Amino acid sequence: MLLAQVLFLFGLFGWFQRFLPHYFGAAMLFTVIMVVYLLNSDINPTAKITWLILIMLLPVFGVLLFIYTESDIGHRVLKRHMNKVLSDTKELIPQSDEAIGRLAEENPGVAALARYMHRSGCHPVYKNTSVTYFPLGEKKFDEMLQQLETAEHFIFMEYFIVDEGVMWGRILEILARKAAEGVDVRVMYDGTCEFALLPHDYPKRLRALGIQCKVFAPVSPFVSTCYNFRDHRKILVIDGHTAFNGGVNLSDEYINVGSKYGHWKDTAVMLKGEAVRTFTLMFLQTWGIGVKETEYDRFLSYPSNPVHGMKGYVIPYGDCPLDDDKLGERVYMDILNRALSYVHIMTPYLILDGEMETALKFAAERGVEVVLLLPGISDKAAANALAKTHYAPLLGAGVKIYEYTPGFVHAKVFVSDSSEAVVGTINLDYRSLYHHFECATYLYHTDCVQEIEKDFQATLAKCRQVTMETVRREKWWIKLVGRLMKAVAPLM
Repeated sequence: MLLAQVLFLFGLFGWFQRFLPHYFGAAMLFTVIMVVYLLNSDINPTAKITWLILIMLLPVFGVLLFIYTESDIGHRVLKRHMNKVLSDTKELIPQSDEAIGRLAEENPGVAALARYMHRSGCHPVYKNTSVTYFPLGEKKFDEMLQQLETAEHFIFMEYFIVDEGVMWGRILEILARKAAEGVDVRVMYDGTCEFALLPHDYPKRLRALGIQCKVFAPVSPFVSTCYNFRDHRKILVIDGHTAFNGGVNLSDEYINVGSKYGHWKDTAVMLKGEAVRTFTLMFLQTWGIGVKETEYDRFLSYPSNPVHGMKGYVIPYGDCPLDDDKLGERVYMDILNRALSYVHIMTPYLILDGEMETALKFAAERGVEVVLLLPGISDKAAANALAKTHYAPLLGAGVKIYEYTPGFVHAKVFVSDSSEAVVGTINLDYRSLYHHFECATYLYHTDCVQEIEKDFQATLAKCRQVTMETVRREKWWIKLVGRLMKAVAPLM
C-alpha cells in the first residue's frame, strides 16, 4: 500500500498537474474528517495515535486500510462462531458457592476479582486442586512425558507452536501409541505454524496416526482481518484430571535444545484436581468453533479427582480478543492496584499501552516494589527497541528493571505479596493483551506461590540491572528504532 500510494502520487505529479490543488484540498478535508472521527471513536488511545499518523501521512491508502480493518472481513464470521460457543457453554461449570464464599471471607478484594473473571466467561474459582510449578521448560517436558503415559480416555493439546524436533518427536511417539490403544487424542495448533514451520498437509499426517488435528485460522490466499487474532494458548489436558499451562510451546528451544538466544527461561504449572475442568472446557470451546456438535457433557463428566486438603484457590481463565473484556490486562492491573508490598514480573516483551504503564508506575509510586525481569538476549530486535522506550518513564517512577544475562526470558509470570500469582501465556504487549486468544492460571495462597517467588529471586540473581545511566548509554540506533516503532506499537 505504501508503494502503491507513492506511485499514485508520482502519477498525479506527472500526468494530472492541473488537478493537484483539487487533490490536496480534498485530501486535507478528508484527513480532517477522519481525525475528528478517530478522536471521537472508542478505539484504544494508543491505537488512535497510530491511525492518526498513518492517515495524516497517507490520506488515501491510510483511510482505505482503516476502512478495511474496521469492516472486519472474516473477523465477523470468527466472532459469530466464538460468541455462539461461549454462549452455549457459559453455565456448563457452575461456581461453587462454598469456594467463593470462603474466599470472600479471606480476601474480599480477590473475591471481587474472581467474580469479575467468572462474569467474563466460565472461569469458576476452585479449591481441591494441587499445583506444581516448573521453573524451566525441560522440567515441564519431563513431567509431561510421564503424565501422557497415564492417559486412558483422552488427551487434548492446544499450542501456539508445534515444531518437529526432539521435543515434539518424543511427544508424538506417545500420542500415536495412545491413539492406537483407543485414547481420544486431539491436537490443535495455530495457523502460523502451518505457514512457517509445518507442512500444509500435517493434519492429514497426524490423522493417519489416529490423531485428530485442527489448525486454528490457517493462512490462506483470502485476505481477512481474522488473521490478526492468533491462538497463543498452551494447554494440555489428560483425562480431565491433569492439565498443563504456561509459556512452553512444543519446540526444542523451549527445553534448551538448540536455542539461538542463549539460555531459554520459561515456566509452566501442572494442575491436578477440580480446576482442570476449566482447561478441558477451554480446549473444547476453541475446538468447537464452526463445529455443529461438541461433546462438552461427555468430556466434562470424567471425574476430576479432587485433591482434598490443598491450600488456597485456583482460577484457570482464558482471554478472547473478540469480546469487550480485556481479561488478561485487567487481572494484571488488579494485582498491581491491590499490591501492598511487591509485584514481581517476568515477561519477554514490554510494549505497553497508557493504562498498563500508568498502573505499573502508580504501584511503584505508592511504595510497592515493582520489578520487571526481561530478556538479556532478545528474539525480536524491533520489539526489544520498542520495549526500551518504556525504561526511562518506568525507572523515573521507581519501577526496577532487570535483564536476564544468560539469554531469553519467555516466562509470563506475576507474583505479588507472597500470596497470589499468575502463570500463563499472556505477555505485556498488545498482541497478548488485545489480539490473541490467551490463557493463564491465577493462584491465591497455594503452596507453589512461594516457589514462584523463590524462582524469581534465583533468576534475578543472574540479571543485570537497568539504570538511567545504562538507558542514556544505549546505542543511538536502538533509541531511534524504538521511537520510530512507537508509531506502530499497537501492531506489535
